Amino acid sequence: MIKISDMFILIAVMVSFAISAYLWFSGQKEEGLFTATWVPAILCFGMYFNILALKGANK
Repeated sequence: MIKISDMFILIAVMVSFAISAYLWFSGQKEEGLFTATWVPAILCFGMYFNILALKGANK
């Protein structure tokens, strides 16, 4: 089941991907690459907090 917090993480990933694609194709390649690095960072952030929530639920 998808939680609301997971939806916010996925929305943030989609927004950062869309912004990076827009920047890349508009000719601002360095800014697009910088913004593209946010995607895995946001996903790792979300996974970290999901793991913390699972560990807290198992105690």
